[in-house]
Amino acid sequence: MAGPTTAERQQKKSGPPRPQRARRLALPPRARRLLVVLILVALLATGGLWVLYGSPWLRLERVEVSGAEVLTPRQVLDAADAPVDAPLISVDTSALEERLRSELPRIDSVDVSRTWPHEIGLEVTERKPVLLLEKGRKFIEVDAKGVRFATVERAPKGIPQLEWALDRESGAASLRRFGADRLLREAVEIAGDLPESVARDTRTVKVRSYDSISLELSGDRVVEWGSGEKGRAKAATLVALMKATPKARHFDVSVPTAPASAVS
Repeated sequence: MAGPTTAERQQKKSGPPRPQRARRLALPPRARRLLVVLILVALLATGGLWVLYGSPWLRLERVEVSGAEVLTPRQVLDAADAPVDAPLISVDTSALEERLRSELPRIDSVDVSRTWPHEIGLEVTERKPVLLLEKGRKFIEVDAKGVRFATVERAPKGIPQLEWALDRESGAASLRRFGADRLLREAVEIAGDLPESVARDTRTVKVRSYDSISLELSGDRVVEWGSGEKGRAKAATLVALMKATPKARHFDVSVPTAPASAVS
């Protein structure tokens, strides 16, 4: 028999073939740096979310109220119903504002702000009555926008009352043409245009028709105002007329370019 070949003898000496090692995936240096940055960003984002939403460090603990005058801070807090102990970032400030305006019509506007790390601020602006509507033994407050926002037991001092005195002809015609709400807005607009020196002395805003609205002031003084048009000009004219004729009891500024006054 023939002996082993040279190749076989070499294979016995070197042993069985070694398995090839798997090559490692070699990333370029720039790619490795990018991968590290992405991992760090993911870790930071996860940690940040946990701090904002899951940690006890940034939760709502206090709600501060400012700007309330007639309303009490407790009324505002109860109406707001802010989610105390919830993550501060999750508080829906728009929902708080809508809830306050809905629950408390006296509020004209509210500014809701976050104060980190634990506080919500509620800065309210209340409506100011410029006219009162008598209803039974109570009074409805109306602001300068014509919004009826509150019913009170007692008439606030310094706020005139509305008196309907519609006559059969022009008053009835105005009511049919404009409607009660429009006539009310005219009266409200006039009350809002009054200078402070006149407003505090005004007792009644009397509506006879759209073009015939008058003011009854303290001291048995009467001002014929006309319609709500040119309110600022009429207000300025009235102030000048009162200074020029301090003893007058009747003033007419329905045509502000041709005012008139009389002692009786």
